[in-house]
Amino acid sequence: MWKNNIAKISLPTPFAVGNVNVYLIKGDTLTLIDTGLQTEDGKEALEQGLRELGLKLGDIEQIVLTHHHPDHAGGLGFFSEDVPIYGHPHNQRFLLMTDDFMEEHEKFYLDFSSQLGVPAEYRSLITQFRRSAKYISPRTLRSGLLEGGSIPGHPDWKVIETFGHAQSHISLYRVKDGVMIGGDHLLEKISPNPLMEPPIEKGSERPKPLLQYNQSLKKCLELSIDMLYTGHGNEVFDVPGLIKKQMERQHERAMKVKKMLEEKPSTGFEICKQLFPSVYQKELGLTLSETVGQLDYLENLEEIKADTNSGTIVYSVNQ
Repeated sequence: MWKNNIAKISLPTPFAVGNVNVYLIKGDTLTLIDTGLQTEDGKEALEQGLRELGLKLGDIEQIVLTHHHPDHAGGLGFFSEDVPIYGHPHNQRFLLMTDDFMEEHEKFYLDFSSQLGVPAEYRSLITQFRRSAKYISPRTLRSGLLEGGSIPGHPDWKVIETFGHAQSHISLYRVKDGVMIGGDHLLEKISPNPLMEPPIEKGSERPKPLLQYNQSLKKCLELSIDMLYTGHGNEVFDVPGLIKKQMERQHERAMKVKKMLEEKPSTGFEICKQLFPSVYQKELGLTLSETVGQLDYLENLEEIKADTNSGTIVYSVNQ
């Protein structure tokens, strides 16, 4: 059903997060925001959703990606290569998935996990990134969408860079009615995990996703957002309230980590095991991302310090 020239379609995923939401927007060009996952179930659900709107896949004139994760960008393979794709330029390396990039990605994770004190027997869990390649159809962006720009054919939809959950993440904001399509930046019931990624430029300092995420949240507080369409779950109508709740919860988690470090200096892996004792082995990449985020946050507040003299980072509380 269309509402203010926006239609929402929910598509299945096999992931714990559940269905992913994609959006159609009317304007000079019929545009699909995100694609869902490249699975038969995902394609059937997308085709069914389009049929209910009197449309078919071939009617989509262009695609905009909020970010590169497979549940948002994997379904690009459903569309002809003639359909233009737009998104932040940082999407591109994940859309092509070249062998060089995958090797660089794996090396970053292996090197960083070693610095975090992850034992060698667990490091193979870090290198499962290639599995996501099966959900991606290689594509090239027609052009990049940057902060302050607009979607081609939709001059009223402005691009807001909301890095944190992903280095490619953008949200789309319509000033005239305060509507935002926010991807995974803010979700009604789930705290998006700011995920570790290799630096954009090889050899440069790694991104600090949780610090970026908090800056992106503060940026959204400066906007008059009356309704947020989310990448998963229901719409959000009290965006400032949700942001405040997210930031308070995140600060509480960080203070919990500080208490652990007050008991004894620890590596990132040791903290990860304490924070996620039942799932760290199954979801090591995700749980390490969460752990490193809390440590970066505390270090930025100068609550803790990192000693790298041994080659393994040991965190301790500032006295």
